[in-house]
Amino acid sequence: LLAPPRARTRRWSLGGPASDMAEVTEAELDSVRERLAAVRGRVPADRTLVAVSKLKPAELMVCAYEAGQRDFGENYVQELVDKGPRLPADARLHFIGHLQTNKVKLLLSEPRLCCVHTVDSLKLAAELQKRAAALRPGQAPLAVMAQVNTSGEVSKGGCAPAECVALCEGIRASCPALRLTGLMCIGKYSAAEGGSAADFETLRRCRSEAAAALGEEEGALHLSMGMSHDFEEAIAAGATHVRVGSTIFGARPPKPPPAAQPPEGQPPP
Repeated sequence: LLAPPRARTRRWSLGGPASDMAEVTEAELDSVRERLAAVRGRVPADRTLVAVSKLKPAELMVCAYEAGQRDFGENYVQELVDKGPRLPADARLHFIGHLQTNKVKLLLSEPRLCCVHTVDSLKLAAELQKRAAALRPGQAPLAVMAQVNTSGEVSKGGCAPAECVALCEGIRASCPALRLTGLMCIGKYSAAEGGSAADFETLRRCRSEAAAALGEEEGALHLSMGMSHDFEEAIAAGATHVRVGSTIFGARPPKPPPAAQPPEGQPPP
C-alpha cells in the first residue's frame, strides 16, 4: 500500500534567523484565511478587528496580513517584540495583556506598537509617558486605553469602575506623550459566570462619566471589548474594537510553564 501523501509545508524566513523559521502546513494557512474571512464578514467596516495572535507563530500573522488584516494583538511583551520585525512596517500591533512597568521600555522599542489597551494605573501611565518621550521623540503620541475591571474578578486586571474617571483625567493632564483613545475591559467568559452584558454596560457607563469629565463627546472615546466567544454581542453593545484570537488562528497551545528555580543558595543547573 502507498503511504498517504504528506501535507505540503511552506518554510518562512520573514527576515529572522534561520533557526527562527517555522514550518506551517498549507492546510493551516488555508484555515487561517477562511476563518479570518468569516470573522471579518461579521465585523462592521467601521469597527476595528484586532486579530489576537498570542502563542501563535508569526508565520500565521503574515498569512493574515497577506489576506488584508493589519491590526494584531499580543498579550506578552517578549512575543510582541519578537514578532514585530517579521511583519511589514504598516502592521499595527496592539498590546492587550497585563503590563509591568519594568517591561515598558522593551515594549516601546517596537515601532509597530500602535496602542496599549491595558493602562490600569497612573504609575503605569507615568512610565509609559517617560519611555514614550525618550524613545519616540517627535512622533505622534502613543495611543493608550484605560483598562477597567468591570467584573470585579481578582484574576483580571484593570482599575475599579469608580477609579476610571480619575485615571483618565490623570493620563490626559500629565502624559503629553500619550493619547487617551478609549476604555477597555475583559468580560466574563461564559454564561455560567453571568455573561458579558453587564461588563459591557459598565464600560459604557464608565465612558459616559469619563467623557463628561474630560469635556468630550462619548464617541470620542473608543470601547475595546469582546473576544472570540462574545465579539458579536460586544459590537451590538457599542464596541469599537474587538479582540478575536482562537476563532481566527485556532486553539492555542498551553503556555510553557516557567523554568524551575533552584533552591536558595544553589546555582542554576
